Amino acid sequence: MLLQLAAEFDLQRDVVPWLAARGWAVALDTSEKSSALYIVNVERNGKIIYTWKGNQRSTHIGLYDLQMKENEHLYTFEKDLRIISCSINSERTLLAVSFRQYTEEERVTHLLQSVSKYLALLIEIHPINNVKVLKAVDSCVRVQFLYPVEDRNSSTESHLLLVSEDKYIEQFDIHVAEEEHRVVIQNSGQLPRARVADDLIWAQWDMTEQRLFYIVPKESRSILRCVQFYPDENFNSTLESQLDISVNDKQVKLVNFGYNDCEDRDVPSKSLNLQVFTSKAGGLCVCCSLPSDIPGEISYSIYFLHKGFSKTFTASLERPETPQLKEVAFLNLDYYVAAYLPGQFLHLLNIHHPDLLCYSLFLTGEDARIDMLPNCSIQSPLVSTVLDCCIGRLYAMSISDSALLKFLQNSKRDSERLAALHCALLCVRSTTDLEMKIIWWISENLSTCHSFDPIQEFIIASLYCRMCPETNNLDKLLPYTSLLDWTGVIPGVACATDIISLPVLEMQNSKGFWEKLDSNLESVKYAEPHLHYHNNVLRREWRNLSEETEERRATAYLRNIFENAKKVLSHLDAWDSEERLVPLFQEEDYQQQLLMGLMVAQLKDHLMRHLQYVGKKKIDQIVLDYVANLLNLVHRIMKEVWKIHQLHSCIFCFDERGSEAEFRVFHIMSRILEAANGMCMPLPPGFHSLHLGLGVRCLPLHTLLHYIDNGVLHLTETCVRKLLKDLDDNEKNEKLKFSIVTRLPEALGLKARQFWDHPVNANFRARKYVKLLLEKLGNRQCSRPVPERHPVCVEFLPLNYLTNVLAEIESQGVHLYEKQDHINVRFVEEAALKHTMMLLGLRYS
Repeated sequence: MLLQLAAEFDLQRDVVPWLAARGWAVALDTSEKSSALYIVNVERNGKIIYTWKGNQRSTHIGLYDLQMKENEHLYTFEKDLRIISCSINSERTLLAVSFRQYTEEERVTHLLQSVSKYLALLIEIHPINNVKVLKAVDSCVRVQFLYPVEDRNSSTESHLLLVSEDKYIEQFDIHVAEEEHRVVIQNSGQLPRARVADDLIWAQWDMTEQRLFYIVPKESRSILRCVQFYPDENFNSTLESQLDISVNDKQVKLVNFGYNDCEDRDVPSKSLNLQVFTSKAGGLCVCCSLPSDIPGEISYSIYFLHKGFSKTFTASLERPETPQLKEVAFLNLDYYVAAYLPGQFLHLLNIHHPDLLCYSLFLTGEDARIDMLPNCSIQSPLVSTVLDCCIGRLYAMSISDSALLKFLQNSKRDSERLAALHCALLCVRSTTDLEMKIIWWISENLSTCHSFDPIQEFIIASLYCRMCPETNNLDKLLPYTSLLDWTGVIPGVACATDIISLPVLEMQNSKGFWEKLDSNLESVKYAEPHLHYHNNVLRREWRNLSEETEERRATAYLRNIFENAKKVLSHLDAWDSEERLVPLFQEEDYQQQLLMGLMVAQLKDHLMRHLQYVGKKKIDQIVLDYVANLLNLVHRIMKEVWKIHQLHSCIFCFDERGSEAEFRVFHIMSRILEAANGMCMPLPPGFHSLHLGLGVRCLPLHTLLHYIDNGVLHLTETCVRKLLKDLDDNEKNEKLKFSIVTRLPEALGLKARQFWDHPVNANFRARKYVKLLLEKLGNRQCSRPVPERHPVCVEFLPLNYLTNVLAEIESQGVHLYEKQDHINVRFVEEAALKHTMMLLGLRYS
């Protein structure tokens, strides 16, 4: 089960024993299809209000404090009432209650036509004292105190919302005073009130952020509006958005204004099922569903208002005859929205990256089962919280690490694997242990993922997760995937995407959520995908600079690039001072340091263009962290792979063949290299040497050379030097060495031949030296006598003539080789004689 629930509050566990200890027995209310004990409200500060019926058919109201784990009796009505809504102010001095006095049958039977069906009362409870009637009407009303400042302990003013089925909402301003150790309402005869909304057909209360969302009809469309209530006790309209939702409900549908709906749970709902969810990162989603006219199908829509489009899903039900089917329940997980239909499916939608369906998990069968939520009488009053209204239980809801990992391991489709991978890294905020298990899964499934590269996605998603919390709007500038599009579909589910109008914010100088939402909307206006950093320019610049000559590499621009790379590596050393299991970061790698420095420079330029308010010093730190984290992730993968296959660090012993474990590691390193090339991503210095060392140990010669010729293996000075020095010159090793040496770039080849004392190699060096001297000579004629030279015991006139010419050129100061090469005319002469004698089969002494 992917979603795990932990019961934070349970009426049977937390309340019933307390009631029994005080002699208040609670039994099933047989006259109605609901319990006599049920939850009425959940306040912002974690206080849960519930009601029960006593032995004398009295109606009681109690409160449970989640933090203190304590119950408190608030008020008793000496008659049998059906409580509809109830709210207590933050100072716990006033209680607002709305209830139904009589049913329609009771009114007719008892001739109570002049008596109002519903009452809304305001009660002084510190101590229990006066009761004021707020409303006495025949239409249902609900009440909710505002909590503009969390955990406010004392105030002389409270504010109460009253919501009426007559399609309006008003706010009461209540002033209180302390008189003789009692808190009483001042001027209770006529409380000041203000109209908040009119003509609404749907409303939802966001208790955490103190927001009221409501919908008013307009022609064939609906208008979603939001009212924000502030700590200074003011409120104003903040948002307006057009929704292509046709609503014909005669009754007002209310969300989070009381939870007594479960008496109608066995009657299939035909009313609008709609909820609004927000996220900390400025996400705003409208989730809705209406019963389908087609048997065996159900449709639901998610309006991603912060992205400017909606997605409508139509799912074919596996068991359409299931009796408990009623409507889709929507759950808020902050980074995800869940659409849940018990016994059918659980659909997790990534609300921050909803453009690619591959980031959404659609689960069926056992994976979609949530044992503790067998029916749909559930709501999500708080982020990552679900309330089962009928059972009377409040759960903390989260995605299970173990279930997610198991789903990842058992998935057969690429779309499921990719969604589970991103969910683990982005939503669960992976722990070290979970990250390790994901790396194990990647190492075992490199060949099973055909539509995406799991190494690329792991690195990009991990970087995104680590870096984005540091700075606002960084999530819009850093890449979150290597995929540009996704053509996959969810089996059995049709999806339609529609462009919708962006909401209009009706406020300026906004802070918090509204500031982030405004930033998201601005990103959509300026084509958000183009804001994300990409490597096209980096790849082109790296390729150009890699081909620069030695002389041109000494420019100030390149010196700055390599200085960037040094900062990254020193930054990384400061993080990890312990001895590394994998032999990386132990040598200099010109190409990788060039790429590191270029990435730092270009990412810095990209962020400076879009984060001008952050400051250069902060951006410098972000960029260094990003590139260092990137290298550290590659090292982390290598470290876990090393542990899995129990390798030691002495991989560069070329005198024996590699083991099967080493071959597997070599294959994984090849895939890491492929992933890095695809993203133009730097690798830790030493990676190519280690990769080549494993290749020499594990591959037959023809395969090794094929890998080198095709760029899979890179010849590095460190590895080539060790190979030429450590291996003796038997026939097999000579063949390997010659094959390697002939494939080296010219500059590296000249260095490498210094390490290998072999006649053929000496001959090559001598030929190279002669060629360079003669090229310098050109058409010039020797005008001076040949200098005296140490005698050589040979009488071979052509060789004597050549050595005389070379000696003259040397005497003119055009010797190009560095002194440590020990190459001169004498070396050339001896190499020529050795080579000639070898060809003649004679022994040179």
